Amino acid sequence: MEFKKYKQNNYAYIDGQNLNLGIKSLGWKLSYTRFRKYLAEKYSVTTAYYFIGYIPGNQPLYSMLQKAGYVLVFKPTIPDNDGNIKGNIDADLVLQAMIDFSNYDNAVIVSSDGDFYSLVKYLYQNDKLCFVMSPYIKTCSTLLKKEAKEKIVFMDNLRKKLEHK
Repeated sequence: MEFKKYKQNNYAYIDGQNLNLGIKSLGWKLSYTRFRKYLAEKYSVTTAYYFIGYIPGNQPLYSMLQKAGYVLVFKPTIPDNDGNIKGNIDADLVLQAMIDFSNYDNAVIVSSDGDFYSLVKYLYQNDKLCFVMSPYIKTCSTLLKKEAKEKIVFMDNLRKKLEHK
């Protein structure tokens, strides 16, 4: 297998809820420390933003993510009509990727959400897309698959490398 060298200053934009639920649907738990190291070693990610809804009781999770090397971007959360907590981070992730546009060589987008279609398309057209990392091929938006073309990877085969033991 050929090793591809990526540009040295890549940023990752991680849809935390999508990553968490996607990996959970595969039946395993992600080691966030291993994942951060993997992003750095495999894709030369120097900055990894982790977008997440803020819930006061989750401070131990936030501390662990920061210790693992993620830059946390919080979104206020609100309960929906069924009492489920919702913290929609999509616009924040897109905005941050565009604010940083001139600061990185390429971006890694970690999500299966079709709402990132326009961002992925723009990054691809401007030769700034390193990869879209989708937790699970079956839940990945067709729009993302179409726009990312050959620059999409699925995490279902990374269990041995990234599973929390």
